[in-house]
Amino acid sequence: DPEMRIHSMCHAVPNTWYLMGVVLSAGAALDWWRRTSGGADFDDLVEETATVPPGSAGVTFLPYLTGERTPHADANARGVFFGIHGGVERAHMTRAVMEGVSFALKDSLTLMSALDVNPSEAVAVGGGASSPRWLQMLSDVLNLPLRTVGPSEGAPLGAAMLAAVGTGAFANVVEAGGAWLTDLALVEPIADVPGVPSAQDAYAVAYERYRALYPALRDTFAADAGAAGAIGARPQR
Repeated sequence: DPEMRIHSMCHAVPNTWYLMGVVLSAGAALDWWRRTSGGADFDDLVEETATVPPGSAGVTFLPYLTGERTPHADANARGVFFGIHGGVERAHMTRAVMEGVSFALKDSLTLMSALDVNPSEAVAVGGGASSPRWLQMLSDVLNLPLRTVGPSEGAPLGAAMLAAVGTGAFANVVEAGGAWLTDLALVEPIADVPGVPSAQDAYAVAYERYRALYPALRDTFAADAGAAGAIGARPQR
């Protein structure tokens, strides 16, 4: 990426390149919201969102709780709820958090598409991959089939695979993956129903609203970073 919004590096598979988009607060954003909104059980909190249609009734969440890397590379960016009105309940805000993280992941996919990298499916790992409702949302947002695999701990498993190859237990990481990974499920975008607004269409509208917020707030984020630093500074002894 000439604008350095997405990382490009050598892959462990020979003659292959790895593109990496980074969302600094993905599952962590939903965990923050769970704790902040009363500490509900994770599954119960997510299940509440079944009553809210795609787009969260106009509520939008920017998941920039610790700044963001892809696509903004902005340490000053902060989390935002936008569009709250009198009809909003916890379920709307929970769904907005889940959608915001999904949109942040879509930002990376959009950048990859601009580089002529167009995957036909994606693999979901980690804590969020344990939620069927979130997986369906992400599949609809990305408009891609999602595979889940086991074990779900992606980073430590990858490190273990590299170590196994390094010690000669496997000839290469492809062989290691074939031995250790198991396909669990395939989630596909919900098919369109004639005459019924599709989830993909609703998410497309919500995504454009999401994308408009950061440029509108970027200067405010930068200005507030200095003010917050001054307020939060430790007193000198």
